Amino acid sequence: MQILKCNDQLDQETLKNIGIAAEAIKDGKLVVYPTETVYGIAADIFNQKAIKNLYLAKNRPFDMPLSVAVADKEMVQNIAVMTKKVEKLIDAFLPGPLTIITKKDSSVSDIITSMSQKVGIRIPDNKVALELIRQAERPIIATSANLHSHPDAVNVQDAVRDFGETVPYYLDSGACTLGKPSTIVWIMDDEVEIIRQGAITKQQIEGVLND
Repeated sequence: MQILKCNDQLDQETLKNIGIAAEAIKDGKLVVYPTETVYGIAADIFNQKAIKNLYLAKNRPFDMPLSVAVADKEMVQNIAVMTKKVEKLIDAFLPGPLTIITKKDSSVSDIITSMSQKVGIRIPDNKVALELIRQAERPIIATSANLHSHPDAVNVQDAVRDFGETVPYYLDSGACTLGKPSTIVWIMDDEVEIIRQGAITKQQIEGVLND
């Protein structure tokens, strides 16, 4: 287990450490990483063994889908159907504390979505997280770095307490700026539903979609 120090300035040491974590993801390993909301645990979304290991590490039921973190709108188009409403929310709130659930692309494994045809998408407002995704050259799993039913990890020590040696690499950039999970919004055709209220309010989302 290695704890790798990082900072938002993305200095030379930070970029080196992110590179180590990115290579680990490419190799099918798990990595804990910071976001603006809570710490997340990453795996390559195209590696089924790594995804299964993530479920097992979290003690998370396989019928609970996982969200996916991407670095930009272009990556969203590779894993999900880009509708006008999805694009409006991306332009208004992302990067930021919002998870958008929409119709998935066939490239996204059913194990991630628990056999559902929709996927949750995040663009974290955190420079370390975004650089990790860019260096990994692929979307990564975006689920909180805690054991199932345990409190969310708002610093790296919380995540280490839950996972220990089960996760080989932890990117540590201090406490999360928000410290609470993202808002989750579900969009399918003309239907819009707030699944979980977080930092972004229902009123803000409706204001953008109705504009």
